[in-house]
Amino acid sequence: MTTSASDPPQAMGDTAYRTLLDEVGAFVYATDIRGNFTFANKLVLELLRPGLRLEEVIGKSFTDFVAIGEDDTLRETDRRVLEQGETIERVEANLIHATGETRYYWSTKKPLRDAGGAIVGMIGISHDITEKRRLEDQLIRQKNLLDTVLENLDALVYMKSADRRFVYANRQFASVFGLPLENILGRLDSELMPKDVADAFWAIDQQILASGQRYAGEQSLVDAQGRTRHYWSVVVPGTDTEGHTALIGLVTDITALHELQEELQQQARTDSLTGCANRRHFFELAGIEFTRSRRYGAPLSMIAIDIDHFKQINDRYGHPIGDVVLQDFVGCCRGILREMDILARTGGEEFCILLPDTNLEAAGEIAERIRAMTEACHPIEEYPSLQISASFGASTLESTDADFQTMFARADRALYQAKDRGRNCTALLSGS
Repeated sequence: MTTSASDPPQAMGDTAYRTLLDEVGAFVYATDIRGNFTFANKLVLELLRPGLRLEEVIGKSFTDFVAIGEDDTLRETDRRVLEQGETIERVEANLIHATGETRYYWSTKKPLRDAGGAIVGMIGISHDITEKRRLEDQLIRQKNLLDTVLENLDALVYMKSADRRFVYANRQFASVFGLPLENILGRLDSELMPKDVADAFWAIDQQILASGQRYAGEQSLVDAQGRTRHYWSVVVPGTDTEGHTALIGLVTDITALHELQEELQQQARTDSLTGCANRRHFFELAGIEFTRSRRYGAPLSMIAIDIDHFKQINDRYGHPIGDVVLQDFVGCCRGILREMDILARTGGEEFCILLPDTNLEAAGEIAERIRAMTEACHPIEEYPSLQISASFGASTLESTDADFQTMFARADRALYQAKDRGRNCTALLSGS
């Protein structure tokens, strides 16, 4: 840029030109080789000091009005323009004496040259970006705060685009898949989890996108260590940073709660001493098996059991020994029964076994095997004379049985027949 030093802007005498520079919406000024003002438009004058006239500025330097502190960056920038002829564009921060306020500018500085090309000064044009800078700083602070919250939140947070790609995830979410965060973003859900699981999640996502309604529910996922984790998921429709439709998920790990619930349910179904089903759970399962067998015409049998003279065992050896006898008896049963068979403690020394897909003859054989094993067992080494035995009564499902209670009552009558025969034996009873 070549400008005659003898014709600085303030000496041109062109009122229209001055008006144009005053109304251009930018801070425009010029200096001589020493950095003293030779021109400043209205915005520059008002910035330096409200009511300041051009005559009061000519011949003075910028630092006569603005504090730049210990930072030599501004001085170095001016030297590079005035001494080396560089054109420099940069953000500048200036403390205004008149207001005590720091303002930010995007400044362009170019050397002024005479007709022979020698540098005689500098021209500067600056745009006030203070509000823009403050807004950016505020957004950065808010983003940093949000990132801190999301990264320390005890939950999995993600954003998924309408084409099933993850566009945001916090590190807790990435840890579920055992991957670095950068390997999560931009990937399809089906690339991170089994296709059937991803498709099931996507079916829910599609409902959310179609209805515009939030979803809340329990979901399960196998993590990177192969453990099944349970989550409470809240997913809402939203938009990503570019305004495209997206899904935002907040997922809380409820595995511990789920396991506690299962443990409590298991305790409610299980006899605490022996670990087999309790009476209530036995009748619930028996009702289900009764209905299934009736529907498909499959055989179903059951065995009712009493440990012989159990009260005498408790009276002679004490209840702790009696507990060991009960536990040992259950062990004998489990050594013979199939996984599908249902063993329950229905009373103090009373047990029942439900045998799906088993006829009466086979049930009698199972009862005899358990009886023989029980008779051969010596559960307490300190009491070699302690001998246990049990009585067994078996029945099977009949076409005339109205419900499971009918079948149960028949097995109970068979048990009493075994007791009447002297105990330590098995009785079978069919018909009504």
